[in-house]
Amino acid sequence: MKDDNAPLGGEPANELRQPATGFPQRILVVEEERDLRQLNAEVLVDAGYAIDVAEDGEAAWTALQLRRYGLLITGQFLPKVSGVELLKKIHTARMTLPVIMATNILPTWEFALHPFLHAVTMLRKPYTIDKLMGAVKSVLPEAAGVCPEIGPRPNWQHQHSTDRLRL
Repeated sequence: MKDDNAPLGGEPANELRQPATGFPQRILVVEEERDLRQLNAEVLVDAGYAIDVAEDGEAAWTALQLRRYGLLITGQFLPKVSGVELLKKIHTARMTLPVIMATNILPTWEFALHPFLHAVTMLRKPYTIDKLMGAVKSVLPEAAGVCPEIGPRPNWQHQHSTDRLRL
């Protein structure tokens, strides 16, 4: 059965929906598991964020090149382009973008091999809705900020999370 909200591999992410008021922060949610991707997107939309979704790293990379995002939430073990490979592409393109990596296995060896990767907030799977929202709010404290299509990208200077790595 086809998921109407998920792009085919390599196609840009689909816009799920966005809140009716203000200019919300736009978040790209990258998750290969359809139900988890949909749940994350619905929870974040209900919290006031504009959400795009992608089912693999290739589609996420395409979306990142086409639109500005205030936050990327990605898995590590994605089809086509892994979460760490996506971070490498973001680094190479000199994009400034906070990232929450949702994974059950921390890719510490990848971070050790590539110390240039930016700090990453880790969200260990399985996680609760409260953990997801806590991670998002630690990075994006206000849902209705500057419109990501017009305003500057947020500066990511948060250092207070115990789940955050800095290599």
